[in-house]
Amino acid sequence: MSLNLKIKVAPKAIFSEYKNGTEYKNSIGDKGIAEQSKINERFYVGDHWHGVQSGNYRPLVRRPLIKRVADYKISTIASAPIAVNYSADGVPDNTGLRDRANELSKALKEGKEFETAIADDVEISTIMSIMSDYFRTTGERVKFDAKKEMLLRNAYIAGTGIAYTFWDSDIRTGLYADEKRQVPINGDIDFEILNIENVVFGDPNCQDIQKQPFIIISQRLQVEDVRREAKRNKRRAEEIENIIPDGADEYQVNAGTLGENEPTDSKRVTVLTKFYKAWKNDGSGYRIMCTKVTEKATVRAPWDTGTTLYPFAKMVWNTRNSCIYGDSEITYQIPNQIALNRATSSEIWALMQSGMPKTLVNADIVRQEITNNPGEIIKVYGTTEDVAGAIRHISPPAFAGQLINALNDHANNMLTDNGATDAALGTLKPDNAAAIIQSREASMQPMQIYQNNFYSCIEDIARIWADMWLHNYGNRRIRIEDKDGVYYVPFNAKRYENLLISVRVDVGSSPLWNVPTTIATLDALYANDMLDKIQYLERLPDGIIPDKTGLLNDIKAAMQAPAPVPTPTDDGSDVVVPPNMPPQMPAQELIPEEY
Repeated sequence: MSLNLKIKVAPKAIFSEYKNGTEYKNSIGDKGIAEQSKINERFYVGDHWHGVQSGNYRPLVRRPLIKRVADYKISTIASAPIAVNYSADGVPDNTGLRDRANELSKALKEGKEFETAIADDVEISTIMSIMSDYFRTTGERVKFDAKKEMLLRNAYIAGTGIAYTFWDSDIRTGLYADEKRQVPINGDIDFEILNIENVVFGDPNCQDIQKQPFIIISQRLQVEDVRREAKRNKRRAEEIENIIPDGADEYQVNAGTLGENEPTDSKRVTVLTKFYKAWKNDGSGYRIMCTKVTEKATVRAPWDTGTTLYPFAKMVWNTRNSCIYGDSEITYQIPNQIALNRATSSEIWALMQSGMPKTLVNADIVRQEITNNPGEIIKVYGTTEDVAGAIRHISPPAFAGQLINALNDHANNMLTDNGATDAALGTLKPDNAAAIIQSREASMQPMQIYQNNFYSCIEDIARIWADMWLHNYGNRRIRIEDKDGVYYVPFNAKRYENLLISVRVDVGSSPLWNVPTTIATLDALYANDMLDKIQYLERLPDGIIPDKTGLLNDIKAAMQAPAPVPTPTDDGSDVVVPPNMPPQMPAQELIPEEY
């Protein structure tokens, strides 16, 4: 395929593009994205009085309502279980095809290989089902659940969270290309969350990542590691020598307040990785190209990633028109948080002054040192008037009692205005469970906007993973785990690289209120004999009963035990005696003689 590579790939040109993109981000808002994100992060973690000098006695009270709202929203969005389902456009999906695909899937688990030269509908349907299961396997390997919470946290604090998928050729898969297990198959996708400070988009006015002309990400890496990578990529010796330490402040690479200072003995260099589209000469298609540079050297020359999608997905908290970067609601809650902290600090300070007022001592009359020890004897020489004027407390100014009510109202309004109602936070008195659930569901309706943004981001991630599987996996076996065990099924990416993959994210109900509802439903079904013991326990949520698996095994073992053997008695009737039990004694022998 002939590609048109007329795009800037020289180190100085890439750094110039990165600086221009950074200047655009610095122009957004009053302080720019980087500086505002640092402030938002401080308020999120509770550092509300950053840089304030108050002495040792003035209380600086913090009421972390911003964090409470943030944690509620992040956990609400992330708590619902999700499942990814792949399908191929142009391939039918019906009951008959699914049944045949299930049969083929069972055969693949038993070691069968594909026999046809070209994948038919049944094979494609089977592979789509296998890829859906493989998404879960890959997610467990890259710790997807933990990283999606980090994605939401970045989106809430900075307005935009970036998920980055990349190919790591050093990952060991445990697979081999030969039967003697001498040729290992290495390389797999990896996944991480980037700070928006480290990402620059070529067209910031376009909100679609896949329509960007280029995307640049920045990293601060150790000089020796970068030189080693450049040597592995067969760069010239003089070019490797040009990889030298530089400053992080110039490029605003490190995100957050704690990233402002690097260790003094650290020798780091800013590395930029540029992704861009290389179009065919006739403009009919493109591939994603990539290059890695420092300001004075090329670490890796442009290479073809083999994929057709940029490996980035974004989660935007609040969307701004004609801007790919999102907006954080923390930015606009900071004045409310500051006002609440100041008023609460004044309240505590006034109470301290009332409970422990300042003491005024006439040093002309009282010559000894005065302490706060109870029962202390103070010697005063002079008249009664001298004693009365020797020591007295300074009365603090009157404190308005209405301030406490105003503070509580302000705090409650700050929570409820952000959707964190008592029912949503779980602080409502549980008098009526149905009413609480309805109130909680009503308060969560505005959250649907953020949930849709998050699920759309998950779909983009799943689409990127499929793109990499189809273009980078080659011929290998992939690991599938289900209720029957762990299997390795054949996956020849070449057979499916031209498929048009669609992604659907299925969202389950949140476990927050689902557990009690599930238990109540199961209890009703069991009471009406619609479930047996095993069916009841198998559907019971995990964590309710310790060692649920062991209990199930005991019940199944008891059900599979041999039936009791009838034992004849003296009167000719049969008495059922359980196994390993002695014969039952006659009833009269069990009654003492005195009775």
